Amino acid sequence: MRPANPADFETIDWSQPWLSPWRTRGEPLAALAGRVGTIEALNAAVAGSIDLRAGPLRFVAHAELPMGEAYESFIERTACVPTRVNLHDFFNGLAWLVYPAMKQRLNELQACELARDASRTSRGAVRDALTLFDENGAWLRAPPLLLDALRRRDWRALFTVHRQLWDEARLEVFGHALIEKLVRPRKPITAHVLVVPEDATSTMQMFTDLLPLQRLADKPFLPLPVLGVPGWWLPNESPEFYQDASVFRPLQRQTATRGSLS
Repeated sequence: MRPANPADFETIDWSQPWLSPWRTRGEPLAALAGRVGTIEALNAAVAGSIDLRAGPLRFVAHAELPMGEAYESFIERTACVPTRVNLHDFFNGLAWLVYPAMKQRLNELQACELARDASRTSRGAVRDALTLFDENGAWLRAPPLLLDALRRRDWRALFTVHRQLWDEARLEVFGHALIEKLVRPRKPITAHVLVVPEDATSTMQMFTDLLPLQRLADKPFLPLPVLGVPGWWLPNESPEFYQDASVFRPLQRQTATRGSLS
């Protein structure tokens, strides 16, 4: 990844719908990072407002991560987030500011898995799923007709027949790599979506109470090409937009129940 510079931050269009939850904290942070640097801006923004088990959250140069120590273990041990100077890590830092409880919970789960099986050389199914959601995840609360269509990969029903029902849905992008990709929108960009149960009072309840780790190991995600969401990208106002089978692929071997926590 190439280093971030002021021009990189200027490419972010904060008016885009997927950035709505991120904009209040992100737009002034990007302006500050363009002037003083990413790590300096993140530390000015967090300013002791987020406490982890090891102390107040801070952002440090990636070089401070000791060789051989896992990234997640280092954060859990020191409350320091190793950060490179690029847009990817800028959005990771911003995610800590916008979703601190969720980011902390993900880190705790990662560190717990690492401590439980320190001899493992690969991530394993649970850590792989946690990383996938952290990088590329989103959550969706939507009417049953939309959820059923998404599980069946019935893109016509999801985006055309029941298009008006998206007014009752809420899709929120969480993964920082996903947000980075959306800086330069392209039709194939796809999120790994978790469905929020109707009785969940918050996304944190969803993640903490309703997601046993073994369930997570099965990767209960649904693929959603996010730029197909009505109102999210002007090109999708044409029905022909959804006829691209390389993006809007039919259901194959996936089961209809994956992607739901209910």
